[in-house]
Amino acid sequence: MDRAVLRAEELVNNFFKMSSGQWLKNRYDIKTLKDLAPHERISGPFAQVVKYEGRKKELSLMSSSFSLYTVCLQDPAILSKVKENKNLLMDPFLIYILTHELVHVVRFSKFDHRYENIGEADLTMAEERKVHNLTYSILHRISIPGLSDVFDFYGEWHDFKGKG
Repeated sequence: MDRAVLRAEELVNNFFKMSSGQWLKNRYDIKTLKDLAPHERISGPFAQVVKYEGRKKELSLMSSSFSLYTVCLQDPAILSKVKENKNLLMDPFLIYILTHELVHVVRFSKFDHRYENIGEADLTMAEERKVHNLTYSILHRISIPGLSDVFDFYGEWHDFKGKG
């Protein structure tokens, strides 16, 4: 998984043309099932982003708070889908999922989409479509065996036509 995380971070960072300082300001963590709190576990999606408010212990001022996003990977759903769908290879599927979730983190951090709107169904569907299209824009130029099958899997979310 570490290689997939590094690859997704690099691709998202390069796509949004963020300096290393800007990238570090997007405070996030990536967790797998064994490290997820009960409220971070969901059924259905392969991952979700949960927003927390952080603050250094020695600073109690609200102005010192920052957003911390946690990408919560749902291992059982991911493993089950790869096992069920022989066209999906783990590495490209995981790179797609991680890239997708990191695009959410960047968009929330840059206020391109407000995290608080997540509960509003119409905005959520439109945002999901936008993030899937951005994910495709990031990934379609690179060559990873099995990635076109992942694009086909998510095809209903993309505005592009045909195979990746």
